[in-house]
Amino acid sequence: MQMAEAKRGKATPEMEAVAKAEGKSVEFIRKGVAAGRLIIPRNMKRENLDVRGIGEGLRTKVNANVGTSPDYANIEEEVEKARVAVKYGADTVMDLSVGGDIDEVRRRILRAVNVPMGTVPIYQAGIEAAKLGDVVDMSSDDIFNAVRRHAEDGVDFVTVHCGVTRAAVEALRRSGRLLDVVSRGGSFLAAWIIHNERENPLYKEFDYLLELAREFDLTLSLGDGMRPGCLADASDMAQFQELLTLGELVERAWAKDVQVMVEGPGHLPLDHIEANVRIEKAVCKGAPFYVLGPIVTDIAPGYDHLVGAIGGAIAAWAGADYLCYVTPAEHLCLPSLEDVKEGVVATKIAAHVADLIKGIGEKRDDEMARARKNLNWAKQFELAIDPEKARELRKRRPPAIDPNVCTMCSKWCAIKMVDTYLKKIR
Repeated sequence: MQMAEAKRGKATPEMEAVAKAEGKSVEFIRKGVAAGRLIIPRNMKRENLDVRGIGEGLRTKVNANVGTSPDYANIEEEVEKARVAVKYGADTVMDLSVGGDIDEVRRRILRAVNVPMGTVPIYQAGIEAAKLGDVVDMSSDDIFNAVRRHAEDGVDFVTVHCGVTRAAVEALRRSGRLLDVVSRGGSFLAAWIIHNERENPLYKEFDYLLELAREFDLTLSLGDGMRPGCLADASDMAQFQELLTLGELVERAWAKDVQVMVEGPGHLPLDHIEANVRIEKAVCKGAPFYVLGPIVTDIAPGYDHLVGAIGGAIAAWAGADYLCYVTPAEHLCLPSLEDVKEGVVATKIAAHVADLIKGIGEKRDDEMARARKNLNWAKQFELAIDPEKARELRKRRPPAIDPNVCTMCSKWCAIKMVDTYLKKIR
């Protein structure tokens, strides 16, 4: 187990691989894992995994969600989406399937990609219960058996909405929210709590969940079931009631040597983002923070990948460690292959922008500047986040007068003109 070994002073092969990839010392990685500030999601059953480190001092990571719906349950398409996501730079993939053969989708994606993969087992537990009645009829055993099933398949991390408690639901009832609950897993559990008048099993039996996690070295991603779904609901009592509970659970997980990260909002005004990140880091003692977006305006359907990238850049600058992509299809439909690509690229840009402020990745930007000065197009394409699109755009309107410049300035190229005259006086 990563955390147990780190606490004993032993560096694992996974820690060594992360250290090499990040340009850090193995001891830096080991200490971070031991303290819970870094995680390395890696199920013991998973083979040939290209591991990733997530957390303080490391490159900001990007996740891409894929998965079926009851309306569109094409396994081949979801597998291809996962491949496309990894091709364009996703560090991890999550399967959020809720339609068709959920087990088969998960297993096929696990075989198709070699990056860490996550799931949300409560989806399957609720959907299978609904076949015989309703989501609220699922039992505690149904929930934990779903977690075990996913872990046995080799899933590296699972989202578990342990903070959706009776207290959080009561805070929601009193909050006067416009959009109540927008988290699918959060809605399953909030409805379950209201209907059954009982505490969330994932919270009540958290020690059992930790036993399961220890068995497979399964990383727990503590889900934000009460995240705000619009700007008007941002930073309210329901959201922070859940976060306080997650802070308690983080320390309980660490005591059992279970790796854990914390999920965050959601829809936030620009000026709420830094405070939300800092509060999470304080309440959860520096545990890695995994954010969706944040979405910084509610009125951009079709462009939410850009909205999410704006929020993600600010969140990562403020200390968030892991960005979940948002696609242009967010709030509208199940994303296409092209939507997945655009979402990954936009979020990779956001992560890189924030990393530059952290002192990570400046060399690549400096190399791009030199390539532009030298009108070295091959090098520019090599350094681009999306080389394919860069090449495609240059080919779309190629230069007719001077092949060394672009058609924006053509023969009046500023770089070429000044370089020519500077050479006369140097």
